[in-house]
Amino acid sequence: MRSALVFIHGIGGLRDPEAERGSWLEALAGGARRAGHSFEGSALEQNRFTDTAFAYYGDLFVRPNAQGGTRPPDAALGEDEALRQLLEEMIDTQLLACSGEEERRVLQHAHAELTATRQQAQGSGQLVRRLVNVCTTLLALPGIRRGGQWASGRIMVGHLAQVTRYLARAEVDGGRTLDERIRDRVLGFLKEDRPTVVIAHSLGSVVALEALHEHRGPIPLLVTLGSPIAMRTVVHPRLRPQPPATPDCVRRWLNYWDRDDVIAPRPWLERDVLPNTVGCTPESDRVDSDGIWVHTATKYLAQASVAGPIVEAIRLAGESASA
Repeated sequence: MRSALVFIHGIGGLRDPEAERGSWLEALAGGARRAGHSFEGSALEQNRFTDTAFAYYGDLFVRPNAQGGTRPPDAALGEDEALRQLLEEMIDTQLLACSGEEERRVLQHAHAELTATRQQAQGSGQLVRRLVNVCTTLLALPGIRRGGQWASGRIMVGHLAQVTRYLARAEVDGGRTLDERIRDRVLGFLKEDRPTVVIAHSLGSVVALEALHEHRGPIPLLVTLGSPIAMRTVVHPRLRPQPPATPDCVRRWLNYWDRDDVIAPRPWLERDVLPNTVGCTPESDRVDSDGIWVHTATKYLAQASVAGPIVEAIRLAGESASA
């Protein structure tokens, strides 16, 4: 039996899982070649190196009358304030890290808008509308503007709200909450009788952390990319179980972050995640991606420092599975 590789995506609109799997594999193959693994790079592109799957759950965020799942959060869920806190932590952290004058000006403007939302009485839908305005301002950031990640502030709010919707532990369907249905979907791609390398991006790292606590199969390597796990105001205190710890099935955890990644403002996960029973804790490392928008999974996977350890772990897992 061969080892397996499972990709877990983050926030965003509807996707074609097969197309996404292909683009993630292509990026990983390029990174493998840069790391000196030319044979493995070619084998990855041809899907001959290991069995791969793209654990897609984006469709579960789509609500009735919402195109592409981009509708801002319903006030009835009570998560509009959590979304405000999420934006506040993102903006405050980027203000500390930014060096460009244009970037600082945009962030300060967005921060002032966000501060005003706290000082004014809010109706249930009024806060969401103001958060859309804040995100519209953030779209003027050079990286986001030129990267074209979001076409409008409304779409950006809808995508960021996926984080707070997951952590709300609400939206029951068929007796299962949204977060449970998402974890069920991901766990369906993991087999207990085969070693699996898991690569989780953005919100997918939160999903992976919680799902792997329910998994009993061997995970020789967990890789998290652009993870918001350590965001203190919204994410970290809502994770389950508490206090957050490395799942027992994980033997090694590598966490990568980019200084210009606005979604991963607190990158040092080892400071906020306890070791598992075998002493495994996250190992965080910074990467510097080229280009405008650095948060995408493919930007991370194309890095030699990211792809190299992944390829080596897949090879070792394959040898273990065939022994």
